[in-house]
Amino acid sequence: MSVTANSIKLIAGNSHPELALKISERLRIPLTKITASQNTNKESFVTVGESIRDEDVYIIQTGCGETSVNDFLMELLLLINACKSASARRITAVIPNFPYARQDKKDKSRAPITAKLIANLIQTAGCNHVITMDLHASQIQGFFTIPVDNLYAEPSVFQYLKQNIDLQNSILVSPDAGGAKRVASQADKLDLNFALIHKERQKANEVSRMVLVGDVTDKVCILIDDIADTCGTLAKAADTLLSNGAKEVISVVTHGVFSGAAQEKLNNSKLTKLICTNTLPVSIDYPKLDQIDISPTLAEAIRRLHNGESISYLFTHVF
Repeated sequence: MSVTANSIKLIAGNSHPELALKISERLRIPLTKITASQNTNKESFVTVGESIRDEDVYIIQTGCGETSVNDFLMELLLLINACKSASARRITAVIPNFPYARQDKKDKSRAPITAKLIANLIQTAGCNHVITMDLHASQIQGFFTIPVDNLYAEPSVFQYLKQNIDLQNSILVSPDAGGAKRVASQADKLDLNFALIHKERQKANEVSRMVLVGDVTDKVCILIDDIADTCGTLAKAADTLLSNGAKEVISVVTHGVFSGAAQEKLNNSKLTKLICTNTLPVSIDYPKLDQIDISPTLAEAIRRLHNGESISYLFTHVF
């Protein structure tokens, strides 16, 4: 796969250089030279080291890090604005993991809808298009007035499961009611049964009780979720499933955030395996972790967008 090198510019922020390099190699286009750092007073500073006048620019920056997510977000905004000031023809932000996606609604009095604020910031900076993956809430696309392509890790995940897991004796499980619709749809596509765990929280990132809906006796349970953050939900869900007769529990997530005490909780959990994509750099050392490379999907999305081809083809096909 390749596109004309002088018609497209790839810019990599500091959030996930390995993913950016894989996309670059897939497209056979070198990364544009930039400087992105922090001054001594912690202010972010960026410069683009090549001419991008009238070029189609793609800025690859994911939302990650316990302490650096805000720094990477600011870096993205500055890169977008620098490209706009340098007369780029079109600026596309490639954000595999959209930052603040879980703050997508006003669920408490006097609370902000932060995902909407992030959308406004990206547009104000000068972005013309956004490519992201497995948004936590699909309505985030409606926060933008510019086009947003929300890609899915589902085809790559299905390919991995078919090649590595015995699906004949498996059941898909949603760890919460919010993901039930998505997991039920995936169960239909794989022709598998579906179960649901209802969880009650006393406060954010702390699950107090779980109730299983469905029969998982002697089944390989495949827990499907979009984000693994502190991993408390995954650990408790595994305990709940095994106590209800499950044979083993495998977890599949798109975005492996792994913050706080995630390492400890995973080490103490009864999960047989944890599978995530590389939308984020892995920050933990967990021997049962497998990663699915989604850089081919992102690279193909960039190529198709640049050439004016359909993006929806990627919703059901693997590259």
